[in-house]
Amino acid sequence: MNYKIHLAGLLSAITLGTTLSNAFVITVISRSRKLQTPANFLIASLAFTDLLVSVLVMPICVLYTVTHTWSLGQVVCDLWLSSDITCCTASILHLCVIALDRYWAVTDAVEYSARRTRSRAAGMVAGAWLIAVSISLPPLLWRRERAEEELTSCTVNTDHIFYTIYSTCGAFYVPTLLLLALYGRIYAEARKVILKQSPRKATGAAGKRLTSARLLTDSPGSAGSASSSWRPDHPSSDPGSLAGERGVEVTVSDALLEKKRVSAARERRATRTLGIILGAYIGCWLPFFIYTLVVATCDACFYPELFDFFNWLGYLNSLINPVIYTMSNEDFKKAFHRLMRFRCCRP
Repeated sequence: MNYKIHLAGLLSAITLGTTLSNAFVITVISRSRKLQTPANFLIASLAFTDLLVSVLVMPICVLYTVTHTWSLGQVVCDLWLSSDITCCTASILHLCVIALDRYWAVTDAVEYSARRTRSRAAGMVAGAWLIAVSISLPPLLWRRERAEEELTSCTVNTDHIFYTIYSTCGAFYVPTLLLLALYGRIYAEARKVILKQSPRKATGAAGKRLTSARLLTDSPGSAGSASSSWRPDHPSSDPGSLAGERGVEVTVSDALLEKKRVSAARERRATRTLGIILGAYIGCWLPFFIYTLVVATCDACFYPELFDFFNWLGYLNSLINPVIYTMSNEDFKKAFHRLMRFRCCRP
């Protein structure tokens, strides 16, 4: 009994966290004019989709996971399963839409900026929902009548192996391959742009050195303050620390090397962000979709507790999405902090 109480509390906390985090993303975007761009419209749509998962799917799943008995009837079962498949698939497809938008913005920045409109973003979102609905409808068309018997379980019918292959490929495997290809190209293109821009930006400073000077602590007048300035390249060819006759230590570093270090840092941040996005998505959903295919071909391999664990691991992606897509953006963080200060300070 204690186990069920703790499980219900944990799953309810995940559900509440998913609802609040996605609601905050939508609120922040709606209240900040600076964030109301076509790209952020896609992120807001993803947050709305994940919000639907937390409102329509996860609360009922908490009850079903804890009790392992369905007591809400056939109609609610059909609606719940349809909402589950549709919303989760739409959430995954939104990740593809966002990746596709970023890919076009990186590879065709000049021309795509003119085509990057809200109506285009709305069309991409509508396409994602259309595909999601087409995947969720078939099980409703062949669901067996259960008027005579009492319904005690509510699961997707896996008797149709071809539908299982179609649904898992359409909802996960094909989108995953697309995401890997798109983010691979995005990273390659972004790295190419960084490497092209760095030498050009540093050309004007290539003949200069960043020179900093400070008084040595044991020299006369050491109570003075240190200073730094840009100076033309001096005859010395070895950057490093030089102690002058009057007790001044001069540190010299090449401006071009500094630019390269900044570019390398930007590249590492971009790589880390892409890794987090793909890692979180694949880590959350891959076990569930592999297990779904296994269960479709092996009835004896089905274990309710294992299925529930993989299912909730997939739902967890709806909690992670708003964190990844907003916390990595400085504009989102600033708008979020302004919103929090406004709510806290309001009488």
